[in-house]
Amino acid sequence: MHWSSVLANWAIAAIIVLLGYWLAKWISRMVYRALTRGHVEHTLAGFLRNVAYAAMMVVVFVAALQKIGVPTTSVLAVVGAAGLAVGLALKDSLSNIASGVMLIVLRPFRDGDHVLAAGQEGTVEEVRIFQTRLRTFDNRVIVLPNSMVTTAPIINFTAKPQRRIDIAVGVGYDDDLKQARTILLKIATDNPRVLKQPEPFVQVTQLAESSVNLTLFAWVATTDFGSVKSDLTEAVRTEIIGHGLNIPYPQRDLHVYHHNADGTPLSDIVYKSVADDGDAKP
Repeated sequence: MHWSSVLANWAIAAIIVLLGYWLAKWISRMVYRALTRGHVEHTLAGFLRNVAYAAMMVVVFVAALQKIGVPTTSVLAVVGAAGLAVGLALKDSLSNIASGVMLIVLRPFRDGDHVLAAGQEGTVEEVRIFQTRLRTFDNRVIVLPNSMVTTAPIINFTAKPQRRIDIAVGVGYDDDLKQARTILLKIATDNPRVLKQPEPFVQVTQLAESSVNLTLFAWVATTDFGSVKSDLTEAVRTEIIGHGLNIPYPQRDLHVYHHNADGTPLSDIVYKSVADDGDAKP
């Protein structure tokens, strides 16, 4: 009778494991489908599906162990001690996992965003549990540990639908600033991809050593940022010079004074030496 009871408990435990495994797979799939239908990001939906599956399997195994008479308290204590040892050995990996969870849940960026993360710039291809993959504009792949991403500043260039273009240009001190401002504003307003609201504007930003610096500020759609900035920069150079204004080159005048021991300027000595050589007879 005793052995029959033990075998029955083992059979029930096996059934619990099999049914629990099937139920965990089915529920995790349902969770994933519900999340994707709710337009939840693919990475987050997959992560929550795996979490739901793992949590249900833990419950299933605990129930099965209880059915066959294994004291689950002792088992959980052993598992906890083993988990602590493994955690200490794999602390860097666990840090990446925790950082991956933060990136997936908090979502400072999404797949396809243009970002600067951990000093690396590129387009986000995928956020995994351990790593984040970026693709650079020259088609290189950068793989960053998630812990590096979360501990460094993250700049998301495409998080907002609009971006501002700042184009600095210097004109001569003798040039008409009002005319320069009018030219810059006309360049911006003539470009069909520059937004009307907020309106473009120009400010004098610096009195430099050899130029008066002005900056053109213009708002564009984020997707047009690179091409519009190139067009505006080229137009600024062409129109400023075409209207007779100057874009001064950085320059510095250097005057050297060197006197002889008796106070005679060096230029007079050199001039006299050249003159004497010219008057000398062969």
